[in-house]
Amino acid sequence: MKIRWTLRAQMLVWVGLCVGTIALVFAGLIWREQRSFSAMREGGDALVLELLRDGLRQRGDSLAAQLAGAVANPLYFLDLDRIGEYVRSTGQQADVVYVRVVDAAGRIVHDGSRDIARFGEAEAGAGRQPPVRWEGDLLHLEAPVTLGEQRIGTVQLGLSMAQGRVAAQAWSRSVEQGLASTRAAHVQWLLGGLACLFGFGLVGLYSLRKRVLKPIRLLAEAAGAVEAGRYAEARALPVRDDEIGDLTRVFVRMADSVERHERDIRRIAYTDPLTGLGNRLALSESLESRLLTLQASSGELALLFIDLDDIKRVNDTLGHHVGDELLVEVAARIREACAAEDLDVVELARFGGDEFVVLFPGADVRRRAEALARRILAAIARPLPLGERDLVVSGSIGITVFPEDAASAAQMVKNADMAMYQAKAAGKGCVRFYSRALDEAVERRVRLEHDLRGAWERGEMSLAFQPVFDLTDGRAVGAEALLRWSHPHLGLVPPSVFIGIAEESGQVEELGRRVLEEAMRAAAGWAAPAGGRGPFVAINISPRQLARGDLPETVEAALARSGLDPRRLHLELTETAILRDEAQATAAFTRLRAAGVGVWLDDFGTGFSGLSHLRRVPVDGVKIDRSFVTDLLRDPNDLALTTGVIAMAHSLGVTVVAEGIENEGQHGLLRERGCPLGQGFYLGKPMPGEEVARLFG
Repeated sequence: MKIRWTLRAQMLVWVGLCVGTIALVFAGLIWREQRSFSAMREGGDALVLELLRDGLRQRGDSLAAQLAGAVANPLYFLDLDRIGEYVRSTGQQADVVYVRVVDAAGRIVHDGSRDIARFGEAEAGAGRQPPVRWEGDLLHLEAPVTLGEQRIGTVQLGLSMAQGRVAAQAWSRSVEQGLASTRAAHVQWLLGGLACLFGFGLVGLYSLRKRVLKPIRLLAEAAGAVEAGRYAEARALPVRDDEIGDLTRVFVRMADSVERHERDIRRIAYTDPLTGLGNRLALSESLESRLLTLQASSGELALLFIDLDDIKRVNDTLGHHVGDELLVEVAARIREACAAEDLDVVELARFGGDEFVVLFPGADVRRRAEALARRILAAIARPLPLGERDLVVSGSIGITVFPEDAASAAQMVKNADMAMYQAKAAGKGCVRFYSRALDEAVERRVRLEHDLRGAWERGEMSLAFQPVFDLTDGRAVGAEALLRWSHPHLGLVPPSVFIGIAEESGQVEELGRRVLEEAMRAAAGWAAPAGGRGPFVAINISPRQLARGDLPETVEAALARSGLDPRRLHLELTETAILRDEAQATAAFTRLRAAGVGVWLDDFGTGFSGLSHLRRVPVDGVKIDRSFVTDLLRDPNDLALTTGVIAMAHSLGVTVVAEGIENEGQHGLLRERGCPLGQGFYLGKPMPGEEVARLFG
């Protein structure tokens, strides 16, 4: 049977030899050192130090006693000059660190300095510490200063053992010289043992390096190669018949397994599981790589950002499984459209959700990108047979070109995304190229959003009130509160601009709360006729304010702070706000109306189901949208619709207000058709609160 000379056995033998040799060498060393040096050096050093300490103490006692006797009379008469002479004279003695004279109360009288900086200070522990004490190498002594039998102070001295230790070291050196011959013999014996140990160590180190360290180093290099993806280097490792060989074989198998798993992980990480296209990560890496190559070769690259229109409607009505089938079919059609255009190195990716990206380089990419986009839109627009139905969807495509539009991957994706949203805004189902104007518009919007924050606190926001008139007698019966923003650099910013920004950024809730409070405070000061309730104030409520769910509480709190009669407050909401959550809107309106607040439906007739809202949602009035009033004199349909709304409102007991009355003809026609209230530039333009208050006076 073959005996396996394993690495473990080799290491045990070498460790035993090394340990035995070291034990023999140091046992002899300790034995010799114990006999020759320990007792002599330790005992001698301790004896010398003790003698020096006793001598220093005797000398200190003598100095303290002499100084105490010398300063007795000067201390009694507080002759600081004489005391200083004695103190400085004593302080000049060898080994003296400090000298102090304190009085009977423990206050310093003299410390040896010329200006006696610590004169009168209370010396910590004076009279309470032992008269003789050691702190390391510093000896503290105290001697009483007496005059007759009366103690009038204390002398404090500090002496250092530093010079004594120098003397002890000198004595130690002399002893060392006397033992030099003995030590030389010991050193020779030690060197012989160490030489033997060194020889064994060299042999052991060589064997360790060859049999252990080198294979481990090779394994480490192979591990680095595996980490870098060079799996073939792991398979080239030498294999031997010991534990290192076993470890190498296991490592090679592990490298093979890692290589297989990495291929699987990369496929999963870079592929969209639904469509089989590359995903966002694959697109990002590919785009970065392509841009680096094109920057060196001055080439062009087109990026098409494709977004399906109204895919949410498909998911909500037919289910997400149908939406997934739709995405798979759309991906196949995009792939076919790219193949039909005969482009070089086209790359497709599903960017996320219903968004796809197409990349391709080449010459004249702008023209070819537009042609490809048109082909893709046509392919998407064809009916998609899914199950028992044919679905028809459309897409919007934004295009950006490198290097004309952007220099980085992130900027290209951003630009194409912005162009795609421009395509959606243009009516969907179309193509738009990125332009610098898009960036400027986005920057302007971001700047306005930033400036809008804190605009109220900076005094840039104000309220204007457009009066509402009774069309029968021309009397002003109320006013609508309108928010105005006077920008310090841009001037008056239209509400159509900043209200939308406030809605998207979430600032409209705080602005709405402030408008409520300010408008109610102003309306509370409007004059009321004798026996009447006074003019009303109408305030617009945003969909976000209604969606929060706390609109009734906010209104009630503002009413309480302003003192306004709730019956003089009318809140205006659009049909869009109600459509978001009709149940919540109904609950809020019911509570507000119970408190006496009026609720009006703004822009009536422009929504999807105005008549159904009047039947289900409790409102007190409707405002006919200005788009109907504008064409009353020219369009018979608008006149008929307006007349019908007025008649319907009268039959339901709902107030009607016509917006946008701009001329006498509109005013006369509305009054003739029985519209009770109206507002517009013909009747009265928006004005500050002080001016509108005079209309009610």
